[in-house]
Amino acid sequence: MAKFLTVLIIAFWISAIALISVQNAAPVTLRFLFFQSVELPMGLILAFSAALGMVGTALVLPLWRSSSGSN
Repeated sequence: MAKFLTVLIIAFWISAIALISVQNAAPVTLRFLFFQSVELPMGLILAFSAALGMVGTALVLPLWRSSSGSN
């Protein structure tokens, strides 16, 4: 049941990103301090951000579980 719920949540997020990507095809530029990115579609930036968050969570979660299990 937990795997089904996980797949359902991931499918929902992928669908939401796809819908937002189609609706926001205008190019945007990201600015942070003195740095400025090239113009990319908003949907592509959102997809990269979501993928980076999933990969980061997948890498950090085992470390977090091992450190909390030693207490």
